[in-house]
Amino acid sequence: MEILAVRNLTFTYPKCSSPTVRNVSFSLKRGEFVVLCGATGSGKSTLLRMLKRELTPVGDISGNVLFCGVPIAEIDNVASISKIGFVMQNPEQQIVTDKVWHELSFGLENLGTPTDEISRRIAEMASYFGICEWYDKDVSELSGGQKQLLNLASILVMQPQLLILDEPTAQLDPIAATDFISTLKRLCQEFSITIIIAEHRLEDVVPICDRLLIMEKGALIASEPPEDVIRRFKDRGDILCGMPVAARLYAEIGDSGKCPLTVRDGRAFIENNYGNSTRELPLNEYRHSEEIALEYKNVFFRYERNGRDILSGLSMKVYRGELFCILGGNGSGKTTALSAAAGLLKAYSGSIKVFEKKISEYKNRSLYRECLAMLPQDVQTVFLKNTVRAELDECGADISELPYDITQLLDKHPYDLSGGEQQLVALAKVLAAKPKLLLLDEPTKGLDAAAKLNILNVLRILRKNGITVVTVTHDVEFAAAFSDRCAMFFNGMIVGIGTPNEFFSGNSFYTTAVSRMTRSYYNNAITIKDVVNLCRLNGRKEK
Repeated sequence: MEILAVRNLTFTYPKCSSPTVRNVSFSLKRGEFVVLCGATGSGKSTLLRMLKRELTPVGDISGNVLFCGVPIAEIDNVASISKIGFVMQNPEQQIVTDKVWHELSFGLENLGTPTDEISRRIAEMASYFGICEWYDKDVSELSGGQKQLLNLASILVMQPQLLILDEPTAQLDPIAATDFISTLKRLCQEFSITIIIAEHRLEDVVPICDRLLIMEKGALIASEPPEDVIRRFKDRGDILCGMPVAARLYAEIGDSGKCPLTVRDGRAFIENNYGNSTRELPLNEYRHSEEIALEYKNVFFRYERNGRDILSGLSMKVYRGELFCILGGNGSGKTTALSAAAGLLKAYSGSIKVFEKKISEYKNRSLYRECLAMLPQDVQTVFLKNTVRAELDECGADISELPYDITQLLDKHPYDLSGGEQQLVALAKVLAAKPKLLLLDEPTKGLDAAAKLNILNVLRILRKNGITVVTVTHDVEFAAAFSDRCAMFFNGMIVGIGTPNEFFSGNSFYTTAVSRMTRSYYNNAITIKDVVNLCRLNGRKEK
């Protein structure tokens, strides 16, 4: 049965000369799991919002969106709210109440559901999602992963038939993201809920989806099973670079047989076709400078006098010119550590030094004058103007000096941009301060794989210019390709630091798909480049 039909849909934002969505047509059947992907700014988020009447942006629209054969504009309010669910990228933007149980019951209460039925439904949903332990908590106490699960549960308690998700794992750590995707798979299989999800982290979602929809410059250029899409676009590096590593390996060196999508199938593809007499690549010894750019020494911090310590004896050194990545679970204290280094929070014990000078010794905001700058996780907090041009003019940013192009965004309102586009504009504002130490909190959030490579190149140029970059990230693939050293944050402190090869080769969950795919067959391979080189060095097996 056809749940959703999109026919010749075109959308143009006010004051924009070209449409964001161009003549898009596709349909979804009951119980289908579909992944929507494409470059940052390709129109994915706009398209998804047009599938939910209450979120449809203001602008010029042509074409039709039908839900169960009825135009969404004509669906009655109760059906529109309850039968079409929407999970946003930022969990904070969707939570509207103070308590977990209030959030679970909020939708049903607004639909006029009887009290007994509300109690039964939320009890059942809390049990299904394992929410019972934090059922009575304030939502402010939840981690990012818990908040996103709560959003999903709050929607599912209304029993939707169609679930729309716009990059729901963007702010989740690797373990929470995997758990979230596994939950979606169960919902699709066990309840026949139709799911369409826009996602840049494709490693986990592509192997379980029925179809891949690919958007490019507002148009839909593919709507096929993932194996067919990968074969069709194997020469399109901008599309292929975001696909699962097993598929990328096959596209680069495979020439026959079924395209692998999972780590297991990728491992079988390597073992069946390539030897391992050469098990590892030579590693260059990493040497850092002796000058310390950022130092935490036995730092303690808590938000409330009687609360728990968020930073608990944190000690760490980052050297000048390093690209340094901090990984760890949601709620482990990573963002708090960055905020303390930026002088936004004050530790109650220990010391933090920037270029070997205590933060308290930087007077009259001298810390922020060509010294330190920070890009926050919620980049919307840096936007104050009605256009991107006005934002950049305010801080004196010169876009001709940027290593990436945002000229096409200048006349747009910052809030009308996609998540990835907002990230690029916010980074431009931060770089205008000409910092020597740059703190980035989730800089690749909302970016497609090609845009991440752009950011990676930007950061390498910054390092070449002597800038030290400290990044908090959940993106292990980015960290493996980007960093000089990586650190694991746990329970308010650093529990391990090493070069990417040392760090990721020893981890089970905070590691790359390549490491999981090649472990014990090849040593210390953590990127797609590593495994391609090893396969070519060993050569194909004779059959």
